[in-house]
Amino acid sequence: MQKDKLTELTIKQAKPREKEYKLSDGGGLYLLVHPRGSRYWRFDFRFVGKQKSSSFGVWPGMSLAVARKARDEARTKIKSGINPIEEKKEYRRDIREKIEKKDHEEKQIFTTFERVALDWYRRQASQWTEKHSADVFNSLSLYVFPDIGNRPISDISKQDVIATLRKIEAEGKHETCYRARQRIEAIFDYAEVEEHCTGNPAQGLRSVFTKPQPKRHPSITPKEFPELLHKIAADDSAFPPTKLAMKFMILTFVRTKELRFAEWKEFNLDCEEPLWIVPADKMKMRKTHHVPLAPQTVKILDEMRQFSGPDGYLFPQIRNPKKAISENDLLYYLYRLGYRRRHTVHGFRSLADTMLNESRKWHPDVIELQLAHQEQNKVRRAYNRAEHLDERRKMMLWWADHVDSLMIPADVIDLHTERKLRA
Repeated sequence: MQKDKLTELTIKQAKPREKEYKLSDGGGLYLLVHPRGSRYWRFDFRFVGKQKSSSFGVWPGMSLAVARKARDEARTKIKSGINPIEEKKEYRRDIREKIEKKDHEEKQIFTTFERVALDWYRRQASQWTEKHSADVFNSLSLYVFPDIGNRPISDISKQDVIATLRKIEAEGKHETCYRARQRIEAIFDYAEVEEHCTGNPAQGLRSVFTKPQPKRHPSITPKEFPELLHKIAADDSAFPPTKLAMKFMILTFVRTKELRFAEWKEFNLDCEEPLWIVPADKMKMRKTHHVPLAPQTVKILDEMRQFSGPDGYLFPQIRNPKKAISENDLLYYLYRLGYRRRHTVHGFRSLADTMLNESRKWHPDVIELQLAHQEQNKVRRAYNRAEHLDERRKMMLWWADHVDSLMIPADVIDLHTERKLRA
């Protein structure tokens, strides 16, 4: 087989034609001349009985001498049972994998816990209230970032997480430790999905730390409730909307924030079954809440019309009607009535919860729904989708009547009882 037929001068003088053509050098090597003048080195060979063709490079970038050397090396490999095309692919694959590995390692170095945590925070914050967003950010900034914020997230171990949380626990901040653990676990869940790390070192740590004691809101007992009702009724010193807001809280037992930021547009009063629909973004559990309104509650709303409405907040501030009544207005009102450290505005929820359950007239699920508590049991949560609105309405009517009955003096109740017995 004749080899080395071409010269550099022959190649340089080769003119483009209408169709591509070959200039053979021998031994399977040839130059493919394209109509636009480009010249490509190609090498044809047979391997395991099949015709193959390999690309070497472009002339003049690859000279004739270099192309011949590549041909001779390829022929030597073929004789040794090596396919030069597959070898080239494997070489390129190895190079690509090395580059990707290097890129991944560099990315891991710069992908710190803090960077991932802030990315997670930005994605979650839109679903949270402003206060909760601030709480999450501050807890991470104060208690987590100083320890592990600057470390590559993929390098952080379970012991690193434990060490960080132990510092918080050592200060006696068990609730803060509990919340920090939850947030670190959520951040690692997100990091794993985004392929910033493998595994979640914060999982399974709940039992390692002291469980925080639930916060207790001071609340009077059911026996003390009538006395408070009488004090509210007899008080003439309070600004009327404050007093009406307190009565409204007693009859609806919603969360303080839900009452303070209630707006007139949320109330459907021109119907036989008045209803307050609290939007999801105002609820702790981010779910729309329905509050059936008893006639006594509607009467409070009617009285409030002389102080606010028809738009804006139901209970506005005295000096600035465009702002909602402050939490302290209601709390200090209770203080003035003599209930400092004995009862809070939130305490009306505990009081209603206790009294409704003790009455044994209402299913616990109905009471929980009206309190807008999160049902932990998945089966019961699915069952509660019906919301039991009819039964809740009956319960709210009973509650309003029961509160009224607590205002009736005992001797009047006894007189009514005697008359009923005589009849």
